[in-house]
Amino acid sequence: MDNKRIIAVDFDGTLCFSIWPDVGEPNYPLINYLKGEQKAGNRLILWTCRSGAALDKAVSWCREVANLEFDAVNDNVPEVIEHYGNNSRKISCDIYIDDKACVPEAFCTAFGK
Repeated sequence: MDNKRIIAVDFDGTLCFSIWPDVGEPNYPLINYLKGEQKAGNRLILWTCRSGAALDKAVSWCREVANLEFDAVNDNVPEVIEHYGNNSRKISCDIYIDDKACVPEAFCTAFGK
C-alpha cells in the first residue's frame, strides 16, 4: 500500500446534520476538508449504519448535495483487502470521523480512569 491516508466518515450527525432516516443540512467545513483530502490523493470511505433505501438516500445526498464520491461505502477499499488478504468487518483506515467517536485517552481522563 502507498502512503496515502484512508479516511472513514460517518453520515448522520457528522457529514450531514440529520435525524435518521431523513437527511438534513450539510456540514460544509467537513465536506470541504474531505474534498481537499481526496484532491491530495487520499481515499474516502462512507462509514454509516444506514443500509437499503436509507443508505441509497445518503449516497445520493453525498453526490448531489455535497458533490462527494467515495472510494468505498461501508466497505474497505480494494488495496486494503488485497494487502491483508481478506475483508474484515471492521473498516481499516487511518482516520475515523464520527460524531459518536472519542479518543481513548480523553475518555479515560474524563471518567477518572
